[in-house]
Amino acid sequence: MISLDPLELSERENYKFLIGSIIPRPVALVSTISSEGVVNAAPFSYFNIVSSNPPMISVSVQRRKGEQKDTARNAQAAGEMVVHITDETIVEAANGTAIELEHNQSELDRVPLSLIPSTKLKVPGIQEAKVRLECMVERMIPLGGTDNEPGCDLIIGKIVHYHIRNDLYDMGKIDPIGLQPVSRLAGNSYSKLGDIFELERP
Repeated sequence: MISLDPLELSERENYKFLIGSIIPRPVALVSTISSEGVVNAAPFSYFNIVSSNPPMISVSVQRRKGEQKDTARNAQAAGEMVVHITDETIVEAANGTAIELEHNQSELDRVPLSLIPSTKLKVPGIQEAKVRLECMVERMIPLGGTDNEPGCDLIIGKIVHYHIRNDLYDMGKIDPIGLQPVSRLAGNSYSKLGDIFELERP
């Protein structure tokens, strides 16, 4: 077995080890709104559940040379975001929102996704997503980095409203087959849900 010390690896080498081994990762498509009213959308695979009481999720937004990305900057300023579960029907469009644009330009102008008003937030959601989570920013934590410059912003969002497509929801459960979630692997690779099996907890 190969043993590696992360302190002896470059940032890129650590990145490749992490994204190649911590798989599959769910993909959040996050919409935010700037102070000028521009709606931003971007995909993130550093994403997961934090708590169910109250319901909270985490999205880690990596910085570039210490500078916040639009998603983190907007979420911090507005205190809200909408997190969508990326599925097979929107994954290409979600990937398209990863394009780097100027701060006052919206990625949604370049992809076949449409906006829908949120129930409790100012920031709109994406209509085509099968599940969307309206979130207030509970906490935002700058982490990592070098030379006193953070490497990422860990956003903890408290869910204040759920939206789930009617045919996916039954007796409090979500149909995973109908949801068709996709997950991120390394490089340009994604995966579909695949086989499902059950194990009884001891």
